[in-house]
Amino acid sequence: MQFNRNDRRHFIGGSDARIIMGNDQDALLRLWSEKRGEVEPEDLSDNLIVQLGTVTEVLNRAWYQRSSGQTVKDIQKRVRHPVHKWMAATLDGVVEQTGAVFEAKFMLPWAFTEEAAADKHMAQLQHNMWVIAARTSVLSIITGGGKWVEIKIHADPLYQHLLLTAEKKFWRCVQNGEPPVLFNIETPRPRLEAVRVVDMSTSNQWAELAASYLRTREAHGEHEATKADLKKLMPEDAKEASGHGIKAKRSKSGAISFEAQPAEDAHAPVQ
Repeated sequence: MQFNRNDRRHFIGGSDARIIMGNDQDALLRLWSEKRGEVEPEDLSDNLIVQLGTVTEVLNRAWYQRSSGQTVKDIQKRVRHPVHKWMAATLDGVVEQTGAVFEAKFMLPWAFTEEAAADKHMAQLQHNMWVIAARTSVLSIITGGGKWVEIKIHADPLYQHLLLTAEKKFWRCVQNGEPPVLFNIETPRPRLEAVRVVDMSTSNQWAELAASYLRTREAHGEHEATKADLKKLMPEDAKEASGHGIKAKRSKSGAISFEAQPAEDAHAPVQ
């Protein structure tokens, strides 16, 4: 069971953290007004993407459990921070074997990359991890392209400190009526674990570049071997060496570089 609309006025949740740490001043002011009871929370019943996320959550959780062999417990559990009572979370679940925060998401395929997904949901994940003192979290993502992706994100103590500071300032604004301003805190770039084997045969750009790679591979190898042999032929005391259309130059550090020389005009007039 989730917090109802009126309950949400009395705490900062994970989805609120994303707005507080975001870069949309209008969204931040609207959230502030909602928490103060000045406006009603936005009605998302007509937001198709939000509704797709809601209706696919059960499938998402089942797919994660089937694919990972892990079990998700505490589904839709409501939790408050033991010290900061204004911090709370409605959890999609907790991974029983590891204690990781479980978060199920739906994303459109043309907007999806693992980096973008981690960036988009970082504040919510770090907030929820802080609330239940978890050290890790799992993003389980279904895309509209029929793909399922698992992303593991660890707790970031520095980012969580900045998150807590920003949320405290925001909550103070809710209480004293002072409009909040953006906090401009850069989202950390997590190191994403490489766990997938991907078939790129449907990508036209990959096909073009692969063909170019295969076509030039032998020539490139021959080119590099030839440069190495030319360097051996260049006298050690020579600053420059040229002939047959190329020029070699030795830098002060001893590195040798090559450049092509323009072909001589065979029909140049005799001076």
